[in-house]
Amino acid sequence: MELQVTNSPFNQEQADLLNRLLPTLTGSQASWLSGYLAALHGSAAAIPVQANLQTAAVPETAAAREVTILFGSQTGNCSGLAQKISKKLTAQGAQVTVSSMSDFKPNNLKKVQNLLIVVSTHGEGEPPDNAISFYEFLHGKRAPQLDGMSFSILALGDTSYEFFCQTGKDFDKRLEELGGKRIADRVDCDVDFDEPADEWMNEVLKALSAADASGISGTPGSPVTGIASETESEYSRTHPFHAEILENLNLNGRGSDRETRHVEISLDGSGLQYEPGDSLGIYPENHPDLVDDLIQTMGWNPQESITISKHGDQLALREALLRHYEISVLTKPLIAQVAELSDNQQLKELLASGHEQELKGYIEERDLLDLVLDYQLQGITAQAFAGILRKLPARLYSIASSSKAYPDEVHVTVRSVRYDAHGRDRYGVCSVQLAERLQSGDSLPVYIQHNPNFRLPVNPDTPIIMIGPGTGVAPFRAFLGDREESGAEGKTWLFYGDQHFSTDFLYQTEWQRWLKDGVLSRMDVAFSRDTDQKVYVQHRMFEKSRELYEWLQEGACVYVCGDEKKMAHDVHSTLAAILEQEGGFSKEAAAEYLLQMQQEKRYQRDVY
Repeated sequence: MELQVTNSPFNQEQADLLNRLLPTLTGSQASWLSGYLAALHGSAAAIPVQANLQTAAVPETAAAREVTILFGSQTGNCSGLAQKISKKLTAQGAQVTVSSMSDFKPNNLKKVQNLLIVVSTHGEGEPPDNAISFYEFLHGKRAPQLDGMSFSILALGDTSYEFFCQTGKDFDKRLEELGGKRIADRVDCDVDFDEPADEWMNEVLKALSAADASGISGTPGSPVTGIASETESEYSRTHPFHAEILENLNLNGRGSDRETRHVEISLDGSGLQYEPGDSLGIYPENHPDLVDDLIQTMGWNPQESITISKHGDQLALREALLRHYEISVLTKPLIAQVAELSDNQQLKELLASGHEQELKGYIEERDLLDLVLDYQLQGITAQAFAGILRKLPARLYSIASSSKAYPDEVHVTVRSVRYDAHGRDRYGVCSVQLAERLQSGDSLPVYIQHNPNFRLPVNPDTPIIMIGPGTGVAPFRAFLGDREESGAEGKTWLFYGDQHFSTDFLYQTEWQRWLKDGVLSRMDVAFSRDTDQKVYVQHRMFEKSRELYEWLQEGACVYVCGDEKKMAHDVHSTLAAILEQEGGFSKEAAAEYLLQMQQEKRYQRDVY
């Protein structure tokens, strides 16, 4: 039965949307929706919806399989993959629950029959922020026996890090120790995760279907149709939008040791949407000097056609090395594969057991050109080398603009990376491309990386404390621009730092305007090279410890953006010290308070 405008209270657009959605619902989904609407309106008014969906209902004897999907993600990739497999499972008639690990109640774990975990590894083998509490519960004494559970793990990581996909490996091992049985084997993904992630999803779907062939309704692989798809852009991580650069400016003053680009990019016609806290993914190009030096050293023909995919796609070698392959980073798996292509005994010795520290030291700050020069690898063909190289990954930058203030635009703040190592000049792949080789009118491939783990509070009256030295201040320009446009009245406090006040005060005039207009309530700055003793943001925080503690007691949300290894660690330690000094907390109680803040989304970090 189809809804008509004439026989319903809906307008034509609403009726069209409902007519597309309702026939796709399984019986269990229709029942859930009916109950939800009834509860929402305090009546049984939604019951006729169920009556009109009898053709979509499954037999009462066929109970839909329940699947719980938990994700732990620092940047949002795992969240997106969790939603993707959720849609696939829902299309097969499964009842799916998707949750961030930080939102999941660990005590409910023993009730879960089928568990899928999608998790990244952060830093040096650590779980991402929103997975910490669940990780600690699972590895603690309170973790229950899970003899009746089936599970599978999709792990995201980066082979350039020593502890590749360690968090996923830890979850996989621990769930087995607790009695769980694997639905499908764990899959560990490098930065180019799309294909292996899809293969994992297909294995999970097949395993669940085989285990309950008579209990899952619907057609496997059938499309999920819903209202949300009407607003989704066709552009994504795997299909980037070629966006025009509107402005590309250096924010640092003359005489600065630094170059920080403010880049304004047009999203007009893309349909891409973002919120404050999201990131922009940019697919860069390798430095042409590095590409040409590599080709010349290897004696390759730059116009030689090479196959770049298992589907047989081809590109000219120079084009492939510029835009398709990563050549500026070495990893242990890459060196191992190169050693198999070569008869160089020194390279094989470097990979031998007992030389781990030597290998780790060699990899640091070296690239593919170093490897071929140091180990005389000129005999390897271009096609053989291409077959073992990773795809050039996108670079993620915190968005520095509010779409409310700048419709159809996105702004990023990028510090150029240049340094000398091992006798050669080195360049940040994307940052130097933006600084030296892209101007207004040029285009570059981009996509939006949504980050639900870095969001303004729902209540606009909630005070917020923002801590972002250097380019870490970028998302807070977006936060304040958004609050200005929406008229939010909650107090705001920014801690900002850099090297010199006169040359490195990024967005100074904008902060001053927002201070004058009341959008920014207060601001504390630290310029580390302007005084004999270096002063950083954490020092300014401790100087204002009493006021900062009072803000925390008022329910303020804390946001930290920037370097994870040093700055974010120091800021975390300072927050704990403030709780101890001003609140009388013990070290253990301060740590527990900050963990609780993270679980309540009052302490969020966008760190790298």
